[in-house]
Amino acid sequence: MRFRAVKKILFWVILIVPVLALLSILVANRVIEVDTSSFLYDSTYSIPHNKTGLLLGTSKYLVSGQKNAYFFYRTNAAVVLYQTEKIDNIVISGDNSVEHYNEPQSMREELLKHGVPDSVIYLDYAGFRTYDSVIRMNKIFGQTNFTIISQKFHNQRAMYIARYLGLDAIAYNAEDVSKIYGVKTRVREHFARVKMFLDLWTNKQPKFLGKQIKIK
Repeated sequence: MRFRAVKKILFWVILIVPVLALLSILVANRVIEVDTSSFLYDSTYSIPHNKTGLLLGTSKYLVSGQKNAYFFYRTNAAVVLYQTEKIDNIVISGDNSVEHYNEPQSMREELLKHGVPDSVIYLDYAGFRTYDSVIRMNKIFGQTNFTIISQKFHNQRAMYIARYLGLDAIAYNAEDVSKIYGVKTRVREHFARVKMFLDLWTNKQPKFLGKQIKIK
């Protein structure tokens, strides 16, 4: 009898856990999309001006060695915002956790190629996660009003973090990739959104903070 009872409990656990996980993903997606929709912009004509833009980092090349479309679309979006005078400065926040991997520096070089002055570019080497990048934008760079720059699905999560923390941020949607090209990224994004809520509810802090950097 005891063996049967254990089997029954295991059956329900195996059945319920995936259902709860799926519901968590669906609810997280819905809440984020609804709560951030009015703060996302697709056009430079309608987006308000902010002193500083937060360019969320990514690698220039994929593991296969091919160029990463996310990288070039994001940097291009930052260039357009600067050229249309919708932002005056750009903080590039990304991963530089190992010696030969430096997202902020790669993006900086791309911006310089397109005529963005080095004097308006600031590098955040400890933006290991989107969560860290948003918090550090406030605690390290002292910004409460800023424009987040990335693809729409990414902006939605970053925007929710910013608004949850009381920051007056908006976001500019960079050109997105095709559904086939970005399928792995989109799948990871679903789980990242659930993790984001856990981080916010537990008041998780960035891996590194450090000294404040003043933006001119």
